[in-house]
Amino acid sequence: MVSSVFSDRPNKKLLLFDVDYTLTIPRQLATPEMIEVLRALRKKFVIGFVSGSNLAKTNEQLSVNGSNVIDDFDYAFSENGLTAYKMGKALESQSFIKYVGEDRYKLLVNFILHYLADMDVPIKRGTFVEFRNGMINVSPLGRNASAAERNDFEAYDKIHSLRATFVKVLQEKFADYGLTFSIGGQISFDVFPNGWDKTYALKHVEDEGFEEIHFFGDRTSEGGNDYEIYSDPRTIGHSVTSPEDTIRLLKESFLAQCS
Repeated sequence: MVSSVFSDRPNKKLLLFDVDYTLTIPRQLATPEMIEVLRALRKKFVIGFVSGSNLAKTNEQLSVNGSNVIDDFDYAFSENGLTAYKMGKALESQSFIKYVGEDRYKLLVNFILHYLADMDVPIKRGTFVEFRNGMINVSPLGRNASAAERNDFEAYDKIHSLRATFVKVLQEKFADYGLTFSIGGQISFDVFPNGWDKTYALKHVEDEGFEEIHFFGDRTSEGGNDYEIYSDPRTIGHSVTSPEDTIRLLKESFLAQCS
């Protein structure tokens, strides 16, 4: 039986969305058309997002006219669900630093910073290691880069595989840490305990009684940060290439059936 708080939804299905390249372009606002589609969808289905970013960054991209994403979505899962909300109320959270421990964390970050210092990147900006509640985010370019600089780095990385090479080194060096290294977005990769990928968000919803749980994401190939939840047997996965592709799919396969 689906929670009574969703009794007003005709369809007892949950639709979960990645954010970057699924609902928005990285670090840019969702388009008015996307917001309109999501609002129409929420009248018929239960909706939520699952982002590797922290809640503040996701709120910048998806909030409209000062609204808050924890109110605009039924479920808000930032940092892969390590920070979670249902109908605006906080759910149980977890901590990366408690899992790893201060001493081992320091060894990991020191190694990453030394490696980054020696990495040949055309340009470097700032915030190369960002500490989050459930993970750390590592960017060879730096998270303070402009949109144009992000695009340039993404193109450069597709040729030179800087992130993939870095991840391989970390997997070998810290094999005993029990960590997953997951490439996502344009300029970075995430580091988190095994099992704390986006499937972690499913812990909050798997017993809610939904008829189906759908997931929409762009990084759905193995090694991408959407792969685990996209291929999980508890979800029906949809691979998209852009926010426009997401809108097309939602209109054709979900909103059309409810009109």
